[in-house]
Amino acid sequence: QVQLVESGGGLVQAGGSLRLSCAASGSKFSTNVLGWYRQAPGKQRELVATITRGGSTNYADSWKGRFTISRDVAKNTVYLQMNSLKPEDTAVYYCSGGWNVDPVYWGQGTQVTVSS
Repeated sequence: QVQLVESGGGLVQAGGSLRLSCAASGSKFSTNVLGWYRQAPGKQRELVATITRGGSTNYADSWKGRFTISRDVAKNTVYLQMNSLKPEDTAVYYCSGGWNVDPVYWGQGTQVTVSS
């Protein structure tokens, strides 16, 4: 059974930074692809970025380099470095996992709130 546990969310001021972490347990094969999605109130869950076990990344166009995804394969942990945060970034951020780019597993989510 694959479990994904996010951490690192919180309250920051606009322009600040946060680093989210997601520790995955279970088969590394089942978490060949790890990623981050976010969901703001009243909006659909949207892709932020994904990364494969081999280090191949995929970013949504919306963030234009403000966010960086990385992965520690040995620890089976994925990170999201978020810089220059804006109030519009306020959302619940979810860690995702699967054996391909289509997410199968989800974490509980971590709240990120950016104040003006």
